[in-house]
Amino acid sequence: MSFGNVRMAGAILLFAALGTAIPSALAQGYPSKTIRIILPFGTGGTNLVGRWLALKLSAALGQQVVVDPRPGAGGNIAHEAAAKSPPDGYTLLMAGVAFVMSPNINPKVGFDPLRDFVPIALVATIPNVLVVHPSVPAKSLGELVQLARSHPGKLTYASGGVGSGPHLAAEMLKSLTKTHILHVPYKGGALGIVGAMSGEIDIVISVVPSVLPYVNDGRMRALAVLDTKRVGSLPQVPTSAEAGIPKLLALNWYMLLAPAGVPRAIIERLNVELVKILQSTDTREHLAAVGGEVTSSTLEQTSEFLRADYERWGQVIRDAGIKAE
Repeated sequence: MSFGNVRMAGAILLFAALGTAIPSALAQGYPSKTIRIILPFGTGGTNLVGRWLALKLSAALGQQVVVDPRPGAGGNIAHEAAAKSPPDGYTLLMAGVAFVMSPNINPKVGFDPLRDFVPIALVATIPNVLVVHPSVPAKSLGELVQLARSHPGKLTYASGGVGSGPHLAAEMLKSLTKTHILHVPYKGGALGIVGAMSGEIDIVISVVPSVLPYVNDGRMRALAVLDTKRVGSLPQVPTSAEAGIPKLLALNWYMLLAPAGVPRAIIERLNVELVKILQSTDTREHLAAVGGEVTSSTLEQTSEFLRADYERWGQVIRDAGIKAE
């Protein structure tokens, strides 16, 4: 090998060594300034969870962590802003299930949840429950499916609009059971619940806390929790698997992510701190107050969960032919 080639090889090795040393050095000094968590909504679960984590991370990391609400476009303003942020660990995103639904409905949104982000931790989940008005002559999910099959297009379900979580969950039910149930979109999920409670609509799928009071006082009947396990507040209500439709799973969830390219050491540090926070009693009690169940996952488990949910909702959206309005 010539002297010139030796020098070239040495330079390549030096740059390779520097390439691995720079992210490591950055991680060792992290954090050295304020961290911001972008929030996709000004109210609701992502807002409440994001603000709590900002408070707890500030204490854990020894640097101020602030929230940066960017509401609008169904959360996509925040998602796009986070995707375009520098990958240095100082901009994070608190995302919910809309994060994986939106790109499947509208491929033209300015981000890809799998390519443009790296998950840090799955923070909490809130199960959905399928409820009906008491006038519906079905005491179980199986009976509801039989009723829908025998009267195609007669039953109705409410949602907060096309592409909303309740809309897609009901479309999943229809796809899995080969039934035809009429969609009635409302201008907001709360109005859809009111419609179902008043008897204008037969069925609604919602997070448990939103309908629990009406189930408890008899104004609604809960048929199935769309999760793999029952919930403590509705112990008598079977899961979708127990009701005979194991693939009918629809969770609301909250996840902290960073733009792709953030050094692995920083992601690992944040995951470790979050797991500690999520194991604390006050965090569990805080999230339980909004209906959330704390999860504690590794980086690999979080990535697997994100990919699986993205693919599951993508299949539902394609099967139902749902497109951006």
